[in-house]
Amino acid sequence: MHLSLVTCSKCRAILPAEQFNVEQFVPCPSCASAISAVVFPALFREQTVMPAEPLIIEGEASCFYHPQKKAAIPCESCGRFLCALCDVELNGQHLCPACLESGKKKGKLKSLENQRVLYDRIALAAAVLPLLLVWTSIIGAPLALYLALRHWKEPCSILGRSKARFVIAIVLSILQIIGWIAVLIYFVTK
Repeated sequence: MHLSLVTCSKCRAILPAEQFNVEQFVPCPSCASAISAVVFPALFREQTVMPAEPLIIEGEASCFYHPQKKAAIPCESCGRFLCALCDVELNGQHLCPACLESGKKKGKLKSLENQRVLYDRIALAAAVLPLLLVWTSIIGAPLALYLALRHWKEPCSILGRSKARFVIAIVLSILQIIGWIAVLIYFVTK
């Protein structure tokens, strides 16, 4: 049992089991400080030793990374035999740690994405920032429209987000383009 691990927080004296899970504060037997020891019932259970993974028997395949352990499955990328410890299942595919790491670095495993370019923010910025300096909207508005339409079908973020920024960027850029067309027509007809 792990009862010896429960100690007073002030003097570090071992607390007797009678002081566990008591409704009110009780004095520590060593320093008399008021304490309340709430422990899970699992603390009182006997520990059971889990059986170890079977070692290989003559003629069986062993793990590439743990030669003393029995192989459970081959890596679907490189074909190395893997024990249950080394097998990494990702979207129904069994991979070894090396293939998982190289797939992550080379970007071959799309389900392991941990960052993404936020084109919706870029498109919105390209549509809004030219409003501060009007003459820059000649370039910014078409750029924002291009970015929003070009990346419309791409996922916006690793976290779920809507297409609202794309919509706002498209509307603002179209209004700016219409504004520049109106200004151009005005000066041409004048």
